[in-house]
Amino acid sequence: MLDLFRASLLVILLVSVEARTRRSIDLIAAHSLISDTRLPREVTPNFYDLQLEPRPNEGTFEGRVRINVTWQEPTDKITLHAHEDLDIFKIIVTQFAPDDETEKASSTPLPPTEVRVMRIERVPKKPLYIIHLEKTANRGTQCIVDLTFKGNISNDTSEGIFRSSYVDPETKNRKWFVATHLRPNLARKVFPCFDEPAYKVPFVITVARQKNMVALSNMPLKNSEQMKEKSDWVWDQFQQTPPISTFSVGIVVSEFSNTDYNTTDEDNNWNYEIRVWARPDFITALANVTDKIRKSVKILEEFWGCPYPLPKLDVLALPNYQATRPADNWGLLLFKESELSGRGSWHISQELTYQWLGSLATPFWWSDAHINNALVRYVTAYTTLKMETNESFNNWPMTMLYSIYYEFSKRYPHGKSTAIKQDSTSAKTELVFRMLNYTLGERTFKHGLQKFMADRQYKTFFGDDIWNALTEQAKFDNTLNESTVNAIAASWITKDRLPVVNVTRNYKEKSAKISQRVYLRERPHDVPDKEKFVWWIPVILIRQDSLNFSNTKPIVWMKKEKEITLENLPEANQFIIVNPEEIGPFPVNYDVQNWNMLAQFLCSENRAKIPVNTRAKLLHDAWNLAYAGDLSFATALNMTLFLKNEREYLAWDPVFTLIDHIGRHIDSSAVHKKFQTYVRLLLTPLYEELGEEPQEGESEGKAHLRSSSKVFLCQAGYKPCIEEAQAAFRKWMESENPDEGNPVSNQYICPVFKWGTSEEWEFGLQRVIKFPANRKQNERTYLLKTLAGCPNEAEKIERLLNITILEQNGNFTDNDIYLIFSMLTGSANGYTTLFNFLKKNWDTIKERFEGKLHLWNSLITSATTVFKTQEGLDMVSELYVERQTEFGTADFVIEKALKNIKEETKWSNDNLPVIEKWLDEYLANNSK
Repeated sequence: MLDLFRASLLVILLVSVEARTRRSIDLIAAHSLISDTRLPREVTPNFYDLQLEPRPNEGTFEGRVRINVTWQEPTDKITLHAHEDLDIFKIIVTQFAPDDETEKASSTPLPPTEVRVMRIERVPKKPLYIIHLEKTANRGTQCIVDLTFKGNISNDTSEGIFRSSYVDPETKNRKWFVATHLRPNLARKVFPCFDEPAYKVPFVITVARQKNMVALSNMPLKNSEQMKEKSDWVWDQFQQTPPISTFSVGIVVSEFSNTDYNTTDEDNNWNYEIRVWARPDFITALANVTDKIRKSVKILEEFWGCPYPLPKLDVLALPNYQATRPADNWGLLLFKESELSGRGSWHISQELTYQWLGSLATPFWWSDAHINNALVRYVTAYTTLKMETNESFNNWPMTMLYSIYYEFSKRYPHGKSTAIKQDSTSAKTELVFRMLNYTLGERTFKHGLQKFMADRQYKTFFGDDIWNALTEQAKFDNTLNESTVNAIAASWITKDRLPVVNVTRNYKEKSAKISQRVYLRERPHDVPDKEKFVWWIPVILIRQDSLNFSNTKPIVWMKKEKEITLENLPEANQFIIVNPEEIGPFPVNYDVQNWNMLAQFLCSENRAKIPVNTRAKLLHDAWNLAYAGDLSFATALNMTLFLKNEREYLAWDPVFTLIDHIGRHIDSSAVHKKFQTYVRLLLTPLYEELGEEPQEGESEGKAHLRSSSKVFLCQAGYKPCIEEAQAAFRKWMESENPDEGNPVSNQYICPVFKWGTSEEWEFGLQRVIKFPANRKQNERTYLLKTLAGCPNEAEKIERLLNITILEQNGNFTDNDIYLIFSMLTGSANGYTTLFNFLKKNWDTIKERFEGKLHLWNSLITSATTVFKTQEGLDMVSELYVERQTEFGTADFVIEKALKNIKEETKWSNDNLPVIEKWLDEYLANNSK
């Protein structure tokens, strides 16, 4: 065994962990979801020899790991990661190379000598395992740390080393399989190790299995040996891996079947093998997966400028796989069955992208994981679009971009959720990569990333390594002279904000002032230091007299300037478009004349000369700027007129979100009924043209458009939809045993409770009360949500509140009541009824909720904070004066509510008359 470790020293100089001290643009270091104790850098690994013996039937495993380590600093201890549940019961430390000074003084090799272990220390509440040695070893000392361990295989989660099972349809026998999912820092659950991404070293992995099973790991099988102790077991040893991080290690032991696909590239003189694995009766569902993999790998090889880095790729569909995302072990990908058998290719492309970015080149620490994740997402999108699978992903990046617009325009982005912050920041960084691809040019962008990959393959990287590579390439190609990519990127990704660009044209001078400021959608706009925010913004301009959307080079960059002036613009009767195709992640506002010219052009037969993503952008920008108070709603609503003839689902995609946002904001006013009529007139021709039933071979986009149209028509009271829903619901009402199951599709339940009869709603209420304990409780939860959140009539809501709060019906828990309060905030009818119920029954409710402060605070929040008109402000103010000393722990809630309602009332006073006037004119011209 020592010979194997000595041989490994030949590559140590190439793969040793880099003690790098530079910092990248650090987004999430202070907020990372991964809270981990850094290992001291006194001793570092060079090589692992890992043996694992999983026993799937018993749910346990044993193992042995021999780690070749080198002392970087004098110390008498070795610190490793090891989970507290991992039982390490044998430790041997053998020194086989002297320290630097001894080696210089001696001409003869040092014989292997065992180093005495004095004691073992487990650090409380930390996954640290410290081996204290008899004496201090100096810099350059090399040892083998030999540890034998055992543990339990997880049944409850798909993390660490876990097992699951399925039933063989032929024999009816239960079949177990074992797999590992070690990302991000779960290798310590399986074996003692240096469980940090920066420690990239080779592994030799050996796995025990029964003869009727197959073992897989990161590399191809090297040899198999009969196990001496058990005649029906064998040891499978796999080829040595390239330098990898511990989270990239993977094994699977199963009785799966496989379909293989060999691919070769004679020009580049390399080849690799693809195998797709699944339980035998599911393998036919994966017939097209190898073709998707082959296509995706080919695109990724072209993108990165280097071949797939391993000799094989095993892809598995795991039954009962519970992880939230696939496991991207290097050379061994684990998916849920539904993810791998689905029509799309997004999941496959994403995990294949991690084979390069994450495994081949690895973030040095988790503070750089955000940039790794963002670039993976961008490259996945690039690959998926190149695959041309016609899946719904074709709306990228608009849907993602709209959601981060909403998040970053809040007064307090992310709230207190670190997870939301991490995801939205990563999404924004992904869009920065997309912006750089357009503004630097695809050739420069790809060559820069290829340069980065060539430099950092088999190594680790910081975020700055990516920006520096792009900067060097841009300077070489002369596509960026103003600054560095580092500075441009930093101006975007270090702020929890996005800009809005205002374009005000001087039609006589053929010029325009372009200014930037913080985009704030949520009121009030009293964000601290908002005047100090500035970005590097690319100004990409499209003119009506030259509708060339292929030229994405900026005519100028706003170099963190508040305002610049553009000259030589077109004539006064021609529009301009800034930031076409949403190249940069920012909305754009224009003067009213330019907006009106755009609206008129979109209503003409020339509409298609503006690409669909830009049509969607113009519509989305106009509505959201109006919502934020930066544009008249009359102008924004004019931008919807072209939808009468629009049939591209991408252009419609933002409409449904906007209908929902505006509808919720105005549903307490008389204008809401007119708005619902407008929605019916807008969507009915589209829905009738699409037809009620899907057509064979239609795109996912068309199906999505039909589904969304139907949902919003139902909400707006479209009669055929209500009748269809009631007919479906009637079958449930007429069934002999309605509590045995719900035969009604979820899409029908809310329309029935909203527009149907009291009898239908009461039937739903009884189903919740009598819901059997042996049925899935999420079905009951959905039914309760719709009972509370959908009705138009106050009587239905009052009955629900009477039963749950005043009568204290035992079939409803505190969690049910909390859920009801939450659902009632979704409509003016809901929260107004709740407010009146609270006011009428104040003393009784106060008594009921004594000792249940979370319910009391939730009630006050739901009943008072959502009003948006002067009438609502008066109601809440009156209650506050009347009960001022009785709010208790909810006192801060009511005070905050009054402040917010004042803002919303101002919005309503400013905008409702404008919306109503526009709707009156529209309905007068379009009513049949």
